[in-house]
Amino acid sequence: MNKIKNLHKHNCFFILLGGRLWRRACITPISATSPSNVIAFSVHLFHFQDIVSTYKSFPAIFPPDVAYGCAENPAVVMSWFLNVNLISLSVPVMEVECIREGCQSETLRKMASSVPEGRCLTVVFKGNRKSLDLLCQSQEEAQHWARGIRTLKERVKNMTQKEKLDQYPCNCSRADKNHDDKMSYDEVQVLLQMINIDLSDQYARSLFQKCDQSGDGRLDHEEIEAFCRELLRRPELDAVFIRYSANGCVLSTVDLRDFLKDQGEDASLIHAQSLILTYELNEWAQKNQFMTPNGFTMYMLSKENCMFNPDHGRVYQDMKHPLSHYYISSSHNTYLTKDQLTGDSSVEPYIRALINGCRCVELDCWDGDKGEPVIYHGHTLTSKVPFVQVIQTIKEYAFKASPYPLILSLENHCSVDQQAVMARLLRSILGDELLTKPLSGLDSRYLPSPEVCNDSWVAIKKCKCHRALTETNTPGVSKLSPELSELVVYTISVPFRGFEQAARSPATYMSSFSESEALRHVKDSGMYFVRHNSHHLSRIYPSGQRLQSSNYNPQEMWNGGCQIVALNFQTPGEQMDLNQGRFLQNGQCGYVLKPTFMCQPDTTFNPENVGGGPSHNPLLLTVQVISAQQLPKSELDKPSSIVDPQVWVEVHGAPIDNDKKKTQYIDNNGFNPRWDCTFTFTVHVPDLALVRFMVEDHDFTSSNDFLGQFTLPFTSLRTGYRHVRLLKLDGSSISPASLFVHVKITPCQSSPSKSPTKSTSKKP
Repeated sequence: MNKIKNLHKHNCFFILLGGRLWRRACITPISATSPSNVIAFSVHLFHFQDIVSTYKSFPAIFPPDVAYGCAENPAVVMSWFLNVNLISLSVPVMEVECIREGCQSETLRKMASSVPEGRCLTVVFKGNRKSLDLLCQSQEEAQHWARGIRTLKERVKNMTQKEKLDQYPCNCSRADKNHDDKMSYDEVQVLLQMINIDLSDQYARSLFQKCDQSGDGRLDHEEIEAFCRELLRRPELDAVFIRYSANGCVLSTVDLRDFLKDQGEDASLIHAQSLILTYELNEWAQKNQFMTPNGFTMYMLSKENCMFNPDHGRVYQDMKHPLSHYYISSSHNTYLTKDQLTGDSSVEPYIRALINGCRCVELDCWDGDKGEPVIYHGHTLTSKVPFVQVIQTIKEYAFKASPYPLILSLENHCSVDQQAVMARLLRSILGDELLTKPLSGLDSRYLPSPEVCNDSWVAIKKCKCHRALTETNTPGVSKLSPELSELVVYTISVPFRGFEQAARSPATYMSSFSESEALRHVKDSGMYFVRHNSHHLSRIYPSGQRLQSSNYNPQEMWNGGCQIVALNFQTPGEQMDLNQGRFLQNGQCGYVLKPTFMCQPDTTFNPENVGGGPSHNPLLLTVQVISAQQLPKSELDKPSSIVDPQVWVEVHGAPIDNDKKKTQYIDNNGFNPRWDCTFTFTVHVPDLALVRFMVEDHDFTSSNDFLGQFTLPFTSLRTGYRHVRLLKLDGSSISPASLFVHVKITPCQSSPSKSPTKSTSKKP
């Protein structure tokens, strides 16, 4: 990055691949408000920890010259430099959500008349990081940029865990202070601090001397690699290997089949042979059908051995049930980037939500200037985004991640005239994808299924019209535009008048509940609420008092069978972790089939029941937390600090199953901490349960800092020795950070209740 500092005053741009200059060219600033605005992009190897703070006040458009190419090793980070206060910013490629070509962002649309659309593109990032708008020197260069970043994303996505782990500590350029491509012992100490490990001086020096084959007190490239390999040794994996190896040197196919059987996997000879062919690198061992320790490590670190059941990574559930039989991934105030008082409104949260499988997005619609409706959080300082731009964005991204129906939740505050404008825009932009009449040949007593609606249609959910008055302006009288009303087909919003009245209503009637109202029904009338939700859709929304757009616990609503449990996707935290975990299964298509006992109209399941019942199938979950690898540093810590990690294992589900346990903390080791802690949980309703692994940095003087987490359905757990790939707060990967655990699930012979009494449901 020092090259960037030398170039910044010359208004230059360049791409750096693997430390060498790829292309360099002069540029002309285009921002009148920032005449010296300069940006340089560089692509570096191994920068898995090079995470920096989100930029806030910089100009939105940067004029890059462009280069396209991929490093031999695709583990890259995209970074840029602004000469505004000499600030360097960098973002891992995998934090790029998508690339939008043309004048697609709000900023670029405003400048559409003064900039060529073919030369523009927008980099949309995951989480709340602001997008980056780029103006290239030609349309061809803009296409190269878009194709290059997409290619890098794909290559990083397809890297094996072993490749990521091998590269992680070898990013020595930042520790090489004098840039002589060698590392002194002091520089090695800097490297160790950077990769989050605090070795004793005696051990670090002995390891350094062992690798210093030349004896000159400095490690060259090969010696640094040897040093890194020693750091990456996994004695806990070696112990597993030796336990199953008959001779302690290699695994025969018989040994490997024994291991696979204990893992609960396909233990056939053909599968064992295929694993050897795939992961064993030693030609002699592969030819003789043996697996060496290196091959075993490769396999254990592969996606094939991860915690999450790979069969659940595709659509595997029956998609022919009525919509009411599915949990539906749902967003509240989708347009907001931050809080509901002063946050910006944008189309980008819709992109993020839809790309991540969300199937119900919200649009708060208000009258705008010049007869054009806008979307924002009314009567607040949130900014406004045109309704037409949101619908155009939805049209583009609605079915990229999922082919199943998308529900638009329209909270309508518009006048009749602008409602008619909304209806015309919906029809003209969405075209044939918009559902405008009931599907033929279906039983009208039930809602249609996602499979039947698999032909990319969009349903409209009508919220109560809060503002639109009659033409005579009679106070308190509301009126809906007939053009908009006729678009409401299967999700007709009605007030909830009690379970008895709802039971006599058509399946197309749905009600919205505040979180407190829904929770009251779950607690007081759980069985009747579950029955209601077997036939009708229910939408749950956060309390209006959550001014910072915080979230409620979605698990409590899922326990009651509620389908559309709307959360503020822009607010990370445990609640969004649970939401991401719930919809991780079934190909992340945004629809998850509810347990059978929640789909029966005469079900007796009550989520508050702690005394057992027909839906209770107690299982004993045993989790051994063995170790972790390459944990990140807390973003709140100083660069010189080393984390003291501890792990929480949590079960979220029916109230009787909620439980959490933690390991001790390990002093000063985020690189390869070891716990060997074993926890047991009794899970009474496994079909509802989620399991969450959370790692935090222990602190004596303040609250512990979040480091990473991973949440998945109990039914998607794989038993045996597994790696848990950790995620950041915003749900993006922090690979190669992971936990190494052993999981065992056994039938629970006795199921002691947490309470001797059995909860009852009241029918209001």
